[in-house]
Amino acid sequence: MDLTYLLDWANLLLRWAHVIVAIAWIGSSFYFVFLDFSLVKPSSPELKAKGVDGELWAVHGGGFYNPQKYLVAPKTLPEHLHWFFWESYSTWLTGFALFTVMYLFNAETFLIDRNVHAWGAPWHAVAAALAFLVVFWLLYDGICRLLGERQKGQVGSDLGVGVAVLLFVVAASWLACQLFAGRAAFLLVGAMLATAMSANVFFWIIPGQKTVIAQMRAGQPVEAIHGQRAKQRSVHNTYFTLPVLIAMLSNHYGWLYQGAWNWAVLVVLMLAGALIRHSFVARHKALVNGVRVPWEYAAIGTVLLLGLAVALKPPPRAPAAAIATPATYAELRAVLDQRCAVCHNAVVAQKNVALHTPELVKQHAQAIYQQSVVLKLMPQNNATQITEAERELIGRWFKAGAPGP
Repeated sequence: MDLTYLLDWANLLLRWAHVIVAIAWIGSSFYFVFLDFSLVKPSSPELKAKGVDGELWAVHGGGFYNPQKYLVAPKTLPEHLHWFFWESYSTWLTGFALFTVMYLFNAETFLIDRNVHAWGAPWHAVAAALAFLVVFWLLYDGICRLLGERQKGQVGSDLGVGVAVLLFVVAASWLACQLFAGRAAFLLVGAMLATAMSANVFFWIIPGQKTVIAQMRAGQPVEAIHGQRAKQRSVHNTYFTLPVLIAMLSNHYGWLYQGAWNWAVLVVLMLAGALIRHSFVARHKALVNGVRVPWEYAAIGTVLLLGLAVALKPPPRAPAAAIATPATYAELRAVLDQRCAVCHNAVVAQKNVALHTPELVKQHAQAIYQQSVVLKLMPQNNATQITEAERELIGRWFKAGAPGP
């Protein structure tokens, strides 16, 4: 069986699995952030005596729920504890597998754009991409250790951490767009942040919780710092979530990552997501405390997105007369032979698309138009240097009914 066909199936199934487990992880993360910031101090003496620091009453699915939070821990451990970590690990593992199948295994096609950076060998680009994941985690973790604690045994303010991390994300976005194909660069920055999120769970959140449990079972005093650190990293994760999602989704839109300022586009998209997320996090606190919800952060994020939409608007369309002039199949054939045939021919049919006969061109007319004109995803990394005039020609051919020879 053809290897390309098998890789396409692996891509599809890994992408499906990745989305499923990511929904589970993000959903639980959003819920617990909401829960943590929505808790109210209990009024019942019984709950206070048990060590409950906050509670919430909620109604859902025809029933009532009363989650309670203990600080630092309950006086006695229940027999069964549910742990939230496989959602995170599964998301990272499926995401990394998908990244490997699509980008690392096909580095020459998807990771490298020779017009951006001339790598000596594909494995050089692969090593650099993997370094992005590792180095960012080490830098981020170092920032949290250095700036995230005021003194021993006490978690400090996140303002300094936030500013420092933002600067490193900006630098990483710029560097990725100077080294890799635009589409790969966007995804790599998202993967970089997602790696830090999962590493927070693996190295800090779960170990901190296990330490608290071990201290309780050993009859030792429970140190509050472990829970504080876990909460700190959990809050960081919720701010990373929307930037990661937009970085992953935006690489499907060629007009976002093809420009010279693509790194700035990525930064603005992620910053807008973080600001919008902050408004919703702050909303939970505001509703409990009876104060104003700071929607201005979401408003700023929305303005950034609108400004980006204006900045990236396409140039004015050609005069109506020019648009009305249909392109012939012969004109289209010349473009296909020069720009598309290297990957879509009788021998090589990337994505099971071959364009060497008029019948096949007609069959794939919709995909040709969508991928090369609307989304501008093809040719991949614009490896064959298709021009805007040629994309416009394809559009005229399609709008004329995709005529044959």
